[in-house]
Amino acid sequence: MTSSTLSAFLDSHAGSGTPLGRAVGLTVSHLASAAVALHGTINQGCLGNAFADSCGHAGQSGDVPKELDLLADALFIEAMRQSPVRLYASEELDEAALLDPTAPLAVALDPLDGSSNIDTNISIGTIFSILPATGDPVGERTASFLQGGGAQLAAGFFIYGPQLALVLSVGSGTRIFVFSPQDGAFIQAYADLTIPERTQEFAINMSNYRHWDEAVRLYVDDCLKGTEGPREKEFNMRWVAAVAVDAYRILIRGGVYLYPGDRRRGYGEGRLRLVYEANPIAFIIEQAGGAATDTISRILDLTPRSLHQRVPLVFGSVREVARISRYHAEPSNIAERAPLFSNRGLFRA
Repeated sequence: MTSSTLSAFLDSHAGSGTPLGRAVGLTVSHLASAAVALHGTINQGCLGNAFADSCGHAGQSGDVPKELDLLADALFIEAMRQSPVRLYASEELDEAALLDPTAPLAVALDPLDGSSNIDTNISIGTIFSILPATGDPVGERTASFLQGGGAQLAAGFFIYGPQLALVLSVGSGTRIFVFSPQDGAFIQAYADLTIPERTQEFAINMSNYRHWDEAVRLYVDDCLKGTEGPREKEFNMRWVAAVAVDAYRILIRGGVYLYPGDRRRGYGEGRLRLVYEANPIAFIIEQAGGAATDTISRILDLTPRSLHQRVPLVFGSVREVARISRYHAEPSNIAERAPLFSNRGLFRA
C-alpha cells in the first residue's frame, strides 16, 4: 500500500500519540469497512433481498424505512460495537444506544441518506459525526450529542455511486478517498479540497417553490433571470434529493445547496437533522473553505436542543451563502436594490 491510503492517513492522524486521536482513527476505519460491506449489498440492486418493499413503520424522520435503511443501520451499529464508541445515535433509533461505557467517543449517523433514490439506481450515502463522549458513562445518553458542531472530532460521508467514495475531515482540511477493489483499500483521490468562493450553480427542490418564504423565492428568481437579471450571469440548477451527494458535487466543482424551512406542515424548522446531517456536512464544507448556515446563523454555532432536531440548511461557496443570508436578514434592502428587477418572478402567480 502507498502512503495515500486511508489507513496511512489515519495512522498519521493518530501519530500525535493522543488516545482520542487513535480512537477516532480506529472508528473511521471500522466505518469504512462497514461501508464496503453495504456497498456490496447495494450493488446487488433488486436482485438482493435488501431491496424489498417498505417495512411498514415510520422512523424518527417520519419516513417509512426500507429494508436497506435498516440493514445499513445494523451494519454500522455492529461496526461501532467493535470500536471505541460509548454512544451510537442514528436516524433509525428513537434514542441513543449505549455500546461501551468506558469508550471515549459518541457517533451520530444517518445510515442511508437519499432513501428515495434506492429503487431508481441513483447515488445514495451515509453521513457520520464523531464527538467526544461527555457526562455520566452510563447515565443520560443524549447530552453527548447536544454539543455544538464545532466540538466534532471528525465528520464524513460515504457515497455509493459509480465509485464508493469517502469524504472525510478530521479538522485539518477535507479529503476524498475512493475505494479500489483491486487494492482492497480506500485511496486518497483529493487532498485539501477548496470550494470556489463564487458559483453559477444552485441546488434546491423547485417543486416546493410555492411553500417558500419570500427571501428564498426572491433569491431563486434572481438566479433564474440569468444575464437579464440582477445577477447578470446564467445559473444552472441541480437537485439529487440526497444531501451527501449534492455536497460531493459542490466539493468537486463549487455551488450552493438550499433546503430551507417552508410553510408545509412539519417543515417550518427545516427537514434535515442538525446532529447527524447538518453538523457533519457543515464541518466538512467549512474545512474545504466553504460556509454553512441555517439561512442566517452559522450551523456550527448552533446548540442542538434534541437528538433529532431539524434545521434549515444552506451550504457551499462562501459568497453565495453570504448572499442568501442577506436575502433573509435584509429583505427590504434586497427587494429595493434595483427597481428594474422588482417585477414578479417566473413562477409567481
